[in-house]
Amino acid sequence: MGDDHMTNHTIGVTGATGAVGGRVAARIARLGGTQRLIVRDINRAPEYPGSSASMAAYEDTAAFERACRGVDTLFLVSATETEDRMEIHARAVDAAVRAGVSRIVYLSFLNAGPAATFTFARTHFFTEAHIRSTGVSHTFLRCSLYLDLLPRLVNDEGTVRGPAGEGRVAWVSRNDVADVAAAVLTDPLVIAASEETTYDVTGPEALSLGATVERLSRLTGRTLRYVPETWEEALESRRPTGAPEWEIEGWASSYAAIAAGELDVVSRSVHKLTGHPAQSIEGFLRRHPSALSHIVA
Repeated sequence: MGDDHMTNHTIGVTGATGAVGGRVAARIARLGGTQRLIVRDINRAPEYPGSSASMAAYEDTAAFERACRGVDTLFLVSATETEDRMEIHARAVDAAVRAGVSRIVYLSFLNAGPAATFTFARTHFFTEAHIRSTGVSHTFLRCSLYLDLLPRLVNDEGTVRGPAGEGRVAWVSRNDVADVAAAVLTDPLVIAASEETTYDVTGPEALSLGATVERLSRLTGRTLRYVPETWEEALESRRPTGAPEWEIEGWASSYAAIAAGELDVVSRSVHKLTGHPAQSIEGFLRRHPSALSHIVA
């Protein structure tokens, strides 16, 4: 199965069993595209007409290179956060280029930069730079924070805590991100306009965390509140999880990036590339009415 390489404009989809990659693979299948699903567990690979599957982890460069043979365009989802994620990305990119991939569509993060407040956004910036250095055609999708993850920020008592201050963020749904990715991967007109292009991918409006919580309260009838934290308070409140310090700093710095204004961006990319408006918080809750069911009444 992993050696069944297809050669006529095959789209490689990494993370095809994940939240974004899985959505993208499903959309390409509905559009009738030929794709290679690159997964860590071959038994979990979805089965679609016109698709093949290969098992490879980014860390296994030989396997990843084999998985990418015959792939023309690669949709590269970032690896799970680790201290050496940049190195893992670089090895995967180099393996893909050696395999003959001619275009990479990389799932990045809003305002990725070498000095970004959000520590993981720095990894995205250096991954983008490495992709550019290879000379392959590329498109970067810089996404805002996921609307789908917003309910997880609310604890069982209905409280959101973090050092976000009064900064704003335009939460974006994974479905919209997948729609944008599918267009950039399959639509000939979009592909032609997307060479060496970076798209910001956001929701329809930017809200402070306090305003976000107020909106959720009004829409669900639940009593929710936002409690601002200092940087040190944010680190200390998360240390009981037992996570390593770099990961705790990553979590806290996502809030700090909001406070710094680095996520106060509203883009029309979703509408421009897909033809439909970006999903609002109201729309998300209509589709996911039990999203906040974990909160103790």
